[in-house]
Amino acid sequence: MGIFSRTRDIIAANVTDLLDKSEDPAKLIRMIIMEMEETLVEVRASAARTIADKKELARHIAKLDHLQADWTDKAQLALSKDRDDLAKAALVERKKAVDMAEQLRSEVAVLDDALKASEQDIHKLQKKLTDARARQNALMTRLESAENQVKLRTMYNGDKVRAAFSRFDDLERRVDEAQGYADALAIGAETPRTLGDEIDALNSIDEVDAELAAMKKAMKKGG
Repeated sequence: MGIFSRTRDIIAANVTDLLDKSEDPAKLIRMIIMEMEETLVEVRASAARTIADKKELARHIAKLDHLQADWTDKAQLALSKDRDDLAKAALVERKKAVDMAEQLRSEVAVLDDALKASEQDIHKLQKKLTDARARQNALMTRLESAENQVKLRTMYNGDKVRAAFSRFDDLERRVDEAQGYADALAIGAETPRTLGDEIDALNSIDEVDAELAAMKKAMKKGG
């Protein structure tokens, strides 16, 4: 009964609560799976022994049934010869065989109940094992993902990344200085006049000359 009791205790365990209380969920779930697997092996071995015991009892019962028939035949033979004493003795032996067979049949009934219980435990354990293994795979995937995130964030916040960004800052500062130097050189420098600028200047001179002539003409009229 110890095997069946331990099996039911494991089946009744709340895996989720155990994982919440564990500092190392992966290790704990591996231990639970190993315990379930070991218990499953023990339950199956116990079931195998029960089946073997049933077969042995069945052989004994068959022999006793055959013995009952044999003593019945002997009792009838004794009666046919008017030997009531021998017939009575044969019936006594027959009753012993009957009682023994009934006792063995009651033992078989007990073994049947134990075998049914073990079969139920095996099915429950197999279901729990499937669930535990699925949880283990999901847990290992989550742990691997978390470890990768830690590595990436550690690399991002590490000295190498900070040094790289520091070098970028230095390059940007050098580019800014070079651009500022170029801009400073352009301050006050004469810009070469283009062809368009020359033509626009001629137009401006003509406009000024026309305006000057108009002013002189107006002054003459006024005088």
